[in-house]
Amino acid sequence: MTADATVVLDIGKTNVKLSLLDRAGAVLDERRMANAVLHDAPYPHYDTDRMWHWMLDAMRAFAGMAQVDAIVPVTHGATAALVDDAGLVLPVLDYEFEPPASQSDYRALRPGYEATRSPLLPAGLNLGRQLVWLAQSHPAEFQRARHILMYPQYWAWRLSGMAASEVTSLGCHTDLWQPARKQYSSLVGRMGWSALFPPLRDAWAVLGEIKPELAEQTGLPPQCKIICGIHDSNASLLRHIQTAADRQPLSVLSTGTWVIAAAIGMPLDGLREEADMLANSNALGQPVACMRFMGGREFAELAGPDAVVCSVADLQRLIEQGTMALPCFSAAGGPFAGRAGSTTGPAPQSPQERYALATLYCVLMSDHCLTALGAAGAVVVEGSYTGNPHFGPLLAALRPRQTIFCSDDTAGTTCGGWMLHHWGERPVGANTLCAPADLRGWDEYRKRWLALV
Repeated sequence: MTADATVVLDIGKTNVKLSLLDRAGAVLDERRMANAVLHDAPYPHYDTDRMWHWMLDAMRAFAGMAQVDAIVPVTHGATAALVDDAGLVLPVLDYEFEPPASQSDYRALRPGYEATRSPLLPAGLNLGRQLVWLAQSHPAEFQRARHILMYPQYWAWRLSGMAASEVTSLGCHTDLWQPARKQYSSLVGRMGWSALFPPLRDAWAVLGEIKPELAEQTGLPPQCKIICGIHDSNASLLRHIQTAADRQPLSVLSTGTWVIAAAIGMPLDGLREEADMLANSNALGQPVACMRFMGGREFAELAGPDAVVCSVADLQRLIEQGTMALPCFSAAGGPFAGRAGSTTGPAPQSPQERYALATLYCVLMSDHCLTALGAAGAVVVEGSYTGNPHFGPLLAALRPRQTIFCSDDTAGTTCGGWMLHHWGERPVGANTLCAPADLRGWDEYRKRWLALV
């Protein structure tokens, strides 16, 4: 059996993945399931029970393949769990739910943008708004809570029984954290929540060993360590923090349901709230200038359910005939929040052309975010877009003064989770240089798109 293996639990907004990695960071096995949202009472919430039982079944299978030394939770942001000693006191709220309480009421409570670098966002994307609404609409249950746990730490708590807080999830447009000062915001004290947040721990900290009953149930070793865990886009940044320290600046495009442009080392004073720009906190607690849009969701909307990878000829045809998509195709914020998406020019006629339109749109949106951030130096593309053969070359053609790389790791989150267990070590793998695409009229197409948006 493989020794010193790591299990990474990666909960994205769309899918949940459990990966078994060996000592070098290579994937030995992988299991996936859809991240379902239940729409029954008391409000839309994640099916944490189903995830839990699926996860334990998968870990039982992994225990027969390798000697698992550690489990690392990695999750999407804007999510927290309210727990007492027995478990959840309320279901884990889906951040796409729009709380009935008005934004104007919450606006009066939230700290200023200059303090948190957290823009006012729709639905529950500001975690502070979720918590205020839960406290007001379910006061009895909220008062029972012993801890407010960020989502990665909720799963670590279920596995180990140890409660912790961690900066990457706290610093992810929550209104709860001040990235520059590295401390809680005024909202936490104003609402009387200070005692509900457990002590801060590093993302790579070992919280404890797996609960004995879970070790027995899964067959995992009783000494299996439970790592504190991390916010998913910050997991993708881990392998680049040292690179950025050696060669400032560096930008990372973390792609999945969300596309997050992170400009490591760039100043925060250029961030603008109205453009949905924000500062995340990386695993070291350092603020990172970011901008994002729901690129995975928008790509799927434009490409359709029968998407087929396009050819260069398909891209060239759409560019020449002026077919373009204008933002936006998701209601979840982004630099053009509040606009209804539309297309101009002749409509795509095939699944390949729809894929081409989605590709062109997502490249232009990513390019816009990088420009708004003032991103300089190399850009590394990670995550789902690395599976698109045209994304990197199209972006490279628009940004000739920067070097564009595509990571060979299609899930930077999994690599980042492995690194938390092997802190200070370099994972296997490399980045591939993207040669600029040679398409007639591509730069003029971008200029027309920018003029229209």
